[in-house]
Amino acid sequence: CLHGLTRNSLDFEDFAPWVAAQGRRVIAMDVRGRGRSARPEDAASYRPAVYAKDVLGFMGALGIARAVFVGTSMGGIITMAIAGGRLRAIAAAVLNDVGPKLAMGGLQRIAGYVGKPIPVTSWEGAAEVVRELNRVAFPDNTAEEWQRWGRRAFIINAEGRFVLNYDKRIALAFQGKPLKSTSLVAKLLFRRLAKNRPTLLIRGALSDLLGAEEERYMRAVAPAMHVAAVPGVGHAPMLTEAEAREAIGRFLQQVP
Repeated sequence: CLHGLTRNSLDFEDFAPWVAAQGRRVIAMDVRGRGRSARPEDAASYRPAVYAKDVLGFMGALGIARAVFVGTSMGGIITMAIAGGRLRAIAAAVLNDVGPKLAMGGLQRIAGYVGKPIPVTSWEGAAEVVRELNRVAFPDNTAEEWQRWGRRAFIINAEGRFVLNYDKRIALAFQGKPLKSTSLVAKLLFRRLAKNRPTLLIRGALSDLLGAEEERYMRAVAPAMHVAAVPGVGHAPMLTEAEAREAIGRFLQQVP
């Protein structure tokens, strides 16, 4: 399980046990610079090609030759990057609200907040921050859900201050160059993945990053791809939703 840009492995704290209960080993890793993973000296290493090498190295250390990948947002991009370099490592893939073409509105929204300093002095404040950033995408979230999200998004550092649970330098990838909604490389990587491995696309019906146009492109390129929409949710579904679980459960039954 691979998380999104500013997130960490705790995003899968409910999803992972659900999959494990179906008899599968589940591993959710913190991508470099996030959660409990190290912050590299060179911020230029915050890019998908390096993340992909990290994941493959992690698999090698654990003796895992191939796996079903579940990639949320950036995690899906990492999955496509792995398909380009070592397709045999992928048994199947779930792309959660991400693809080779992304909507500019969602990219601009993400670039607008990633790495920005956010003053927080309590767990209640942390919950309010994530609610303000994400309430459009999750209009039905409860207060308890925002509180849990706040505890995933922030930590208390050694000085006793609330800080984001990621290295703010990941924002450098969005600076100094125009945002690109797609690329030839991204299209080729997706084509290689979806045409050679079972692939499931989960899309938030309210998503501003992967809209209907982007979904149509993916369907056209990979007509065998499975697709499921999660109503009432934007970017990106938490994979605890009934529609997501039904689709993933059916998909996993078909994957050895």
